[in-house]
Amino acid sequence: MQRVTVTLDDDLMADLDTVMKERGYRNRSEAIRDMARAGLTRARTEGAPDRQCIAALVYTYDHAARDMSRQLTSVHHSHHDLAVSSLHVHMDHDTCLEVSILKGAVGDVRHFAEHLVAQRNVRNGEVVIIPTSVRSANEV
Repeated sequence: MQRVTVTLDDDLMADLDTVMKERGYRNRSEAIRDMARAGLTRARTEGAPDRQCIAALVYTYDHAARDMSRQLTSVHHSHHDLAVSSLHVHMDHDTCLEVSILKGAVGDVRHFAEHLVAQRNVRNGEVVIIPTSVRSANEV
């Protein structure tokens, strides 16, 4: 393990301390390591559309909207090569939550997720992409 000295302004340090307390980190090193890992994962996926990944797409939609369930199922079937599994939850009378596990190239997964979330009557959605391919030692 290497020791690194970093200078942070007071506002950023206060934000870091707040996050540490909220998440239960024992020290700043642990918090900064986790945040650095998250930032590196994001950087690896943003600039590498061909890199393999696994992803979780979480979205809610209006179940009562005309043909909405059929449309979303059709989108999944059109991308059967990416869709590994899904979980469907009835939130209330009109709202459903779905979690879709996707696997494939980052660019394809991101495109699928953006296309699905852009569907009319999808209320909100977010995708978490995790790279799965082995990286080289000099890769970010």
